[in-house]
Amino acid sequence: MRGVFYSFLGSFLTPPGLVVLAALDSSMIFFLPLGIDFAVIILAARNPELFWVYAILATVGSVAGAAVTFWIGRKVGEHGLARFVKPSRLERIQQRVGNSAAVTVASLGMIPPPFPFTAFVLTSGACRVNPWPFLVALAAVRAVRFTAESGLAAHYGRGILSWMRSTTFTVFIGALTAMAIIGTIVSAVALYRSSRQRQPAAQRS
Repeated sequence: MRGVFYSFLGSFLTPPGLVVLAALDSSMIFFLPLGIDFAVIILAARNPELFWVYAILATVGSVAGAAVTFWIGRKVGEHGLARFVKPSRLERIQQRVGNSAAVTVASLGMIPPPFPFTAFVLTSGACRVNPWPFLVALAAVRAVRFTAESGLAAHYGRGILSWMRSTTFTVFIGALTAMAIIGTIVSAVALYRSSRQRQPAAQRS
């Protein structure tokens, strides 16, 4: 299982791959909890002198992916959110988005998974939150998060790489890989069904 994880994650362990992974991490389809965090940590542990570069690249990709998700939310509107977010969760998110400024909502990007930040981005777009303060604040908090991760990884690099060869880490990444596969399939099926449901409605209108 470790080999499967590294062969999959290894395709993102380059500067361009890190940007792509960060963008996918902010999308509605791709599901790999802590995947971008692991990529930043691994790269910084391997190349400590470039820790700040990896933080910048991860931030750029994350904001780019969030901007696309925000735009999708703006397109579907509040009435279309139920096709992408569970109704029970949607009501709570709408209340928090409605009662908060763009900067406050974006600051939630500091929280790592399993916090459903993508749903907040989608809802913010649908609720017509001002995109510029939102994305600027998101860039700031993601930069802090990734810089802290990469800085710590650069400092404790040898210990981190040693732990990643342990049995505990093997079990952990096995569970993580299974979650990634299942979550991505579930998300893709949900989006496919929602698109199928929109087609008859568009034809009737």
